[in-house]
Amino acid sequence: MSEAVMTTRRQADGTMVADVRGSLDASTIDGFRTAFLATLHGERPRLLIVDLTFVTFMDSIGMGMLVSAHESAREQGTRLTLRNPSEFVHRQLRVTGLTDLFSLPATPNPQSFRF
Repeated sequence: MSEAVMTTRRQADGTMVADVRGSLDASTIDGFRTAFLATLHGERPRLLIVDLTFVTFMDSIGMGMLVSAHESAREQGTRLTLRNPSEFVHRQLRVTGLTDLFSLPATPNPQSFRF
């Protein structure tokens, strides 16, 4: 699998957006976790959006990290949301019952998928 890369940017309203690229799996999760926690604790945003547009693969380790990230954000008073999951990632989240946790629709909007 490929490396997971996370870049961040702050919007004018103070929202942090974390763009994630690559795979979220056992071989890449440590780097993603480190980058995510550094952003969460260093920036302390009120809202942190994790954009999954370019996540090509995610297994149970990746899903577990997203749940852990959600809990860490909540404990700090940050609201974490996911944006633009690919069809594959959305299906993984739906099958495991995690779409509600991340406020994602039960049925993805096909226009949001990028090829």
